[in-house]
Amino acid sequence: MAHILVCGSPLLAVSGGRNRFQVAVSYAPGMELNGTSAIVTGAASGLGEATARVLAAAGAFVVVADVNDEAGKEVAESIGGTFAHTDVTDENQVSEAVAAAVSSGKPLRVAVNCAGIGFASRTVGRDGSPHDLSAFSRVIGINLTGTFNVLRIAASAMAKAQPADADGQRGVIINTSSVAGIEGQTGQIAYSASKGGIIGMTVPAARDLSVIGVRVNTICPGIIETPIYKSIAGGDPEAGRAFLAKLAEPIVFPRRLGQPAEFGHLVKSLIENDYMNAEVIRFDGGIRFQPK
Repeated sequence: MAHILVCGSPLLAVSGGRNRFQVAVSYAPGMELNGTSAIVTGAASGLGEATARVLAAAGAFVVVADVNDEAGKEVAESIGGTFAHTDVTDENQVSEAVAAAVSSGKPLRVAVNCAGIGFASRTVGRDGSPHDLSAFSRVIGINLTGTFNVLRIAASAMAKAQPADADGQRGVIINTSSVAGIEGQTGQIAYSASKGGIIGMTVPAARDLSVIGVRVNTICPGIIETPIYKSIAGGDPEAGRAFLAKLAEPIVFPRRLGQPAEFGHLVKSLIENDYMNAEVIRFDGGIRFQPK
């Protein structure tokens, strides 16, 4: 039997005669979603809803955490999960949502942060007025502090669960940033600061949580076809199609907006691939934002 070195590591064991080879790849099994519980914030619509549906389809009991009670309950009922009214900036509400996952009787293995808001304003307006400080603080509070709030409380709960595998893995946390956190456009200073902060948390969070066997990754979506873009056109189908086509012009390939289900698929892939940790992944079809 021969061993083949791949990037300096003996990963493949090869055996067999001149024309027959058997290749055995040895690594730990992927994180199993079936029979676990997960919490997804912002799960009443858009990226969060798509993610909740993907995880539920894989066998996870999903806590739909959102401030939209009506839509959140509908999503939870349709996927066999439960709804928890959750303002991500509220410590008690986040703790209750996490407790709902733990009390399901299935180990909490996954937390996905999709809750967030958008806001546009220049640092100094055309009339010379400065950016509103309370608006800036609100965006930071929900997008950045809210993400950290869920991360810390969910990770604390995961630490109390038994390891899922021989590596001592207990859970996975996926945060949602944005391409704007890397190359924000004009008027995105508050939004970009909040999303850039999420990117900045990724590596230290992964290092902090390595001692309890929890991985942390961040996804940076580009332009995804969520309800917020459809609403901008004001319900005019023709105007809506033209608006979406305009948004898609700078995308390299495929020349269209991303779909929420594709985001959910990426989340699932990051959960199931145990070697993905401390990574910031662009999910944008190759787009590079211009100044405006």
